[in-house]
Amino acid sequence: MESRIIKFPSRKHSNVVPIKAIPGHFATNHSHINYYIDLTTMKARANEAQSAAHALAQQYVHDTIVDTIVCLDGTQVIGAYLAEELTQAGFMSRNAHQTIYVMQPEYISSSQLLFRENMEPMVRGKNIILLMASVTTGVSVRKGVECIEYYGGIIQGVSCLFSAVNEVDGLSINSLFTPKDITGYASYPHKDCPFCKKGMRVEALVNSFGYSRL
Repeated sequence: MESRIIKFPSRKHSNVVPIKAIPGHFATNHSHINYYIDLTTMKARANEAQSAAHALAQQYVHDTIVDTIVCLDGTQVIGAYLAEELTQAGFMSRNAHQTIYVMQPEYISSSQLLFRENMEPMVRGKNIILLMASVTTGVSVRKGVECIEYYGGIIQGVSCLFSAVNEVDGLSINSLFTPKDITGYASYPHKDCPFCKKGMRVEALVNSFGYSRL
C-alpha cells in the first residue's frame, strides 16, 4: 500500500507538510472511504507536529480561553506543541499556574471514553479544545464532546488534521486539510458503498491510528 502514497498540500496552510493519502477501498467504524489518510508522521515527527500545531493555533481568536487540550487519536505530541503555541501567543488560561493541561481520556471496552478521578480536575469547569487526528462522519467528535461535557468541561473548539465535515451538531471543525485538498476523496455509508456494490473487496480496516490489511 505504501507504494501508492500520494502527497497533497493544504490549500489553507502553505507552511504545513503535505498530507499523505493512499487510494483504494477502506472501511472505518462508520463508513467506507476511497482514500486512507496517513497521519503517522504528522503525529510523531517533532517538526511536523510543531508545524501542524502552529497552523491550528492560528484558527483561534485571542479572546478564546483555553485551560485544557483533550487529545484523541494519538495527537498528544501535537497537543503539547499547540499548548505551547497558545501560551506564547498570550491566550488566557484560568488555571492557577497559568498553564494549559494536555491530556487524553481512557478508552474502555465498550469504546466509551473515561476520565479517572485524578484527571477530572483538569476537565471539570475547564475551557477545552478537543484535538483529533481525523474526522470522517462526526461520530467520534460527538463521543468526545459528550465525554467532556459529562465531566463538566466547556468546549471551546474542535481541531483536527483532516476533516471531511465542516461542523458537527453546530460545532465548527477547525482542520488543516479537507476533502478539497484530496482529489476525488469520498466517504460512503456502508450500505451505499459503490465499491461494495461492484463486488470490490475492502483492502484494509482503518482508523486514526493506522490500518490492518484484510
